[in-house]
Order: sequence, then structure tokens, then C-alpha cells
Amino acid sequence: MLTIRLPAELESRLNILADTTKRPKSFYVREALERSLEDIEDVYLAEAALERFRASGKKAIPLEELERRLELED
Repeated sequence: MLTIRLPAELESRLNILADTTKRPKSFYVREALERSLEDIEDVYLAEAALERFRASGKKAIPLEELERRLELED
């Protein structure tokens, strides 16, 4: 169980949405949280991957060079 305090404007918007759609507020809070967490998790995973790459000492190559090597040039 989680209890949160929302700013008045946000709570009002949530109430209007729930009333209009006849769905519980918890449905929209859960959906918004799932979407936001996915985005936040993606950022952290990308940052961790970048740190591992930098620590590896490997050299990056520009996209144009990769396309040339793979013969993907237009």
C-alpha cells in the first residue's frame, strides 16, 4: 500500500479523468507510474551501459564509418 499527496491541480485533473471515464483513480495512477518507471529504468540502464563502455577502454566509431564498413551507404 502506498499513500501519496498530490498537488491540488494534479488531483483535480485525476478526479476529472476518473469521473469522465468511470474508472478508478488508482487505474490511472498505476498506468502513469508504469510508463514513467519504464522510462526511468531505460535511462539508468543506458547510463550504466555507457559507463561500462567508457571503463572498457574500447574505441567508438562514428555512425557514418560503421555504415561504410557494413556497406550501408546510400
